[in-house]
Amino acid sequence: MCAEERIEKTLKAGEILRQVKKELPSIVKPGVKLIEVAEFVENRIIELGAFPAFPCNISIDRDAAHFTPKKGDERVLKEGSIVKVDIGAHVDGFVADTAVTFDLGSDMPELVDAANEALENAISTVRAGVDVAEVGRVIEETVKKHGFRPVYNLTGHGLERWIAHAKPTIYNYPAGKGVRLEEGMIIAIEPFVTNGVGKVADRNEVEIFSLPPEVAENERSLRLVRMKQAREVLREAMRFRTLPFARRWLKKAPEIIVSRLVRDGLMRAYPVLAEVSGGKVAQAEHTLIVEKDGAEVVT
Repeated sequence: MCAEERIEKTLKAGEILRQVKKELPSIVKPGVKLIEVAEFVENRIIELGAFPAFPCNISIDRDAAHFTPKKGDERVLKEGSIVKVDIGAHVDGFVADTAVTFDLGSDMPELVDAANEALENAISTVRAGVDVAEVGRVIEETVKKHGFRPVYNLTGHGLERWIAHAKPTIYNYPAGKGVRLEEGMIIAIEPFVTNGVGKVADRNEVEIFSLPPEVAENERSLRLVRMKQAREVLREAMRFRTLPFARRWLKKAPEIIVSRLVRDGLMRAYPVLAEVSGGKVAQAEHTLIVEKDGAEVVT
C-alpha cells in the first residue's frame, strides 16, 4: 500500500475521532452508565465510517488505562471524578488514537490543565530528527511546573497498520535517548499526569484482550485448541486481527475459557492500570504525522 493511501486513511480515522470527541460532553456526565459511554463511542465510530481500533477506555481517578465496562455493567459516572476517555478508530487497519480528560467537579482541575499543556508543548517539539528524549523532557518539565509528576511507566507510541502500540516508544520523561523521529512516522503522544508517585501497576480487573500476531494471522492456530468452545472464542476474536478487543464484543466468552487461552499464550490480557499510591491521573493524547519541519495533528 502506498504512503499516500496510508496517510489518507489515518487522516480519515482522525477526522472521525475529532467528531466523536465533539459529541462526548453530551454524554460524559454524572449519573450516566459507563457502558452507555463506551457503546456510544464505539457505535458512533462505526456510524461515521470506521471501526474501533480498541475498546473505549473510561479510566476514572486513580485508574490510568485499560478500563472498559463489561456487558451489562451498572456502574455510573460520579460527581467529583476525573474521567479519562481514550478512543481509537481504524480505516482498513490504519489507526488514529486520542484521549481527553473530563473533570466532573473534582478538587483538582489543574491536573487536567497540566496534561493538556504538556501535550501542547510536546507537539511543538515534534519534527523529523528530534530525539524522543527531548519530547519526554518537555512533557516532564511542563508537568513538574504544575507541581505534579508524569506517570513514568506509561508512554506514547508509534502507530502501524493493525498495531495500536508500535515503535517508537515516547516516554513522558527524557528516556529513550538516541531514537529520532522520522518524516512520515505516525505517532501518538500521551502525557499521563498524577498527584501520586508516578507509577501504575495492574489491578485485578481485565476486560480487554488481543491476539498475538502469530495467532491472529494464522488459522492453523485453531488446531492447537482442543476444546470446541475455546476454538469458537478464538475464531471470533480473529476478526479483530492484532487490535485489542473487549470481552463484551464476543458472543460468548466464559471466564474459564478466556483464562485458559491467556494461560496458553493464545490471547493477551490487558489488566486495568492504576496509580500505585492512589493518586488521581489525567491524560491527554493526539495522533501526529511527523513532518520535516513540524507535525500534522490528526486528532
